[in-house]
Amino acid sequence: MKIAIGNDHAGTEYKLAIIGLLKSMNIEVSNYGTDGTDSVDYPDFIHPVAKDVEERNVNYGIIICGSGNGASMTANKHQKIRAALCWNKELVQLAREHNDANILSLPARFISLPQALEMVKVFLITEFEGGRHERRIEKIACS
Repeated sequence: MKIAIGNDHAGTEYKLAIIGLLKSMNIEVSNYGTDGTDSVDYPDFIHPVAKDVEERNVNYGIIICGSGNGASMTANKHQKIRAALCWNKELVQLAREHNDANILSLPARFISLPQALEMVKVFLITEFEGGRHERRIEKIACS
């Protein structure tokens, strides 16, 4: 499995911990995020993640910013992306099961680091249910 990850300055600590978790699970990581805490523009780090997921260069993406909103909005501009902003494990599970989310957006300023790591685990192990959810997924794209 291969994961693309991107973050702004608010998500650096979380990204580094998540990369450690992913590597411990023998998951290859493409790191597009900043490694610093100086203010940066999140779209510069989120678009490459979305592009990698969209082009199927990776299995999934993880994006992190302060609220998770800007990162999610940016990623969802890509046609084949279903980025889900989640703040607990239950939302992550539903995003995968019902929405076939292919990018997890984390709000670093509103969840703890242990929560974030648990959410990543749930994202990776939860399968899309398909069925009635499939026809809904097919109706998301505008073009």
